[in-house]
Amino acid sequence: MFSPLEVTLIKALEVGKKYKVEEAAKISKMSVDAVFKAAYLLQDKGLAKVEEEKWKEYSLTEEGMKYLNDGFPEEIIARELESIESGEKSIAELEKKFGKELVSIAIGWLRRRGCIEIKDGIIRLIKPVSIPEREALSIIYNDRMAKVDENILKILVRRKLVRIEEFKETYIILLKKPEAELKGYISDLTPELIISGAWRGKEFLKYDIHVPSKDVFPAKVHPYERIIRECRKIFLEMGFTEIKGHYVQPSFWNFDALFQPQDHPARDMQDTFYLDRYIDMDDEVVERVRATHENGWITGSTGWGGEWSYEKAMQLVLRTHTTAITIHYLARNPEPPVKAFCIDRVYRREAIDATHLPEFDQLEGVVLDRNVGFKHLLGLLKEFFVKMGFEDVRFRPGYFPYTEPSVEPEVYVDGLGWIELGGAGVFRKEVTEPLGIKGKVLAWGLGIGRLAMLRLGMKDLRRLYLPDIGWLRNMPAVKR
Repeated sequence: MFSPLEVTLIKALEVGKKYKVEEAAKISKMSVDAVFKAAYLLQDKGLAKVEEEKWKEYSLTEEGMKYLNDGFPEEIIARELESIESGEKSIAELEKKFGKELVSIAIGWLRRRGCIEIKDGIIRLIKPVSIPEREALSIIYNDRMAKVDENILKILVRRKLVRIEEFKETYIILLKKPEAELKGYISDLTPELIISGAWRGKEFLKYDIHVPSKDVFPAKVHPYERIIRECRKIFLEMGFTEIKGHYVQPSFWNFDALFQPQDHPARDMQDTFYLDRYIDMDDEVVERVRATHENGWITGSTGWGGEWSYEKAMQLVLRTHTTAITIHYLARNPEPPVKAFCIDRVYRREAIDATHLPEFDQLEGVVLDRNVGFKHLLGLLKEFFVKMGFEDVRFRPGYFPYTEPSVEPEVYVDGLGWIELGGAGVFRKEVTEPLGIKGKVLAWGLGIGRLAMLRLGMKDLRRLYLPDIGWLRNMPAVKR
């Protein structure tokens, strides 16, 4: 016996002829999904065959077309050196003529091919340059399915000169038609069948749960965004207020108001993105912060000593932490009680690797009150991490210019051990008193990216930001 779908497909197709699924759907007047279902059922009965054909097609990127037409950077520079009798020229002259980017790319590949020597800023050609990739580009340009050497193809893809697209086509072949009469099952028990009694004496369709079905990928929240929302929900439920601020901040709020000395390594150009812009903040708060840095003001501290630069404090910077937002918020709301948090993007001059990015998200929080202390800070952070699914939490002593005591919270992860997730502490009086803040301030800053990596079982932070549709589709829509 056959299901109605099988009967329809058998009657519509010719034996031995190869049909694309879409073609079979058009002939049988069924949906593509219905054709798939019927075809696999018939294949299980030995009456049909389902075949898949996969292939790849190659095409040149915009840059690949430019290289094909104008030549590879290393080819251009090699030609220039070959045109000179000595075979050498200064890098500065080449950059002036061809641009820094082209020369930089060319030098890298010419070195890799062992074609040049560089000494005292002079580049010299020591052997002819052979570029098989150029011929490969021409072949791909003329034939999207051409066979190209695998190693050369990998280089072209890595240099983003060629893109690869994968295609798949499914075919159905009806091997034979059944000798028995085509009688169909009842697939849907409708009210009309029940009332009329027409179902009596008939057979019902048996469903095979092993028949392959089409994958469905419903829309869902990005896993990283889901974790950010989870962090936000926890602090809102704990009675905190969420605050926001500008990405660009005066160095005053990013560093000076936090009693970070102006010669601190974190303020160097190689660690921080500075803007060539300044802002005026000539008021009493600035003067109190200046005095605190230079001599301790009336805080009882000796300060950092030296001369405090107003100009350095007023230079704009891409904020290096969201503490710049929370400290500014406390300066505007100095009376306790205050409970606030901020989840937002921060920027630092970091080399991009598996655990570092030049921009990332940070979770910052503060509690201002008169009768709070270090134990309250540890309890609050432990509660947060437990709610995020980390059962084992500990705190290691740390150092930050603006908190004392200071700690670094760590969580235990099977297979990885103890992982540090940020910093926390109690604001020093050199931070709170110049800003007129009344009471003690518990403060913390946590890296959400690293937290997300642990929750999602990832080893590379960069993957959170890649448009990897396959990975996103396979991530669960809800927390397990």
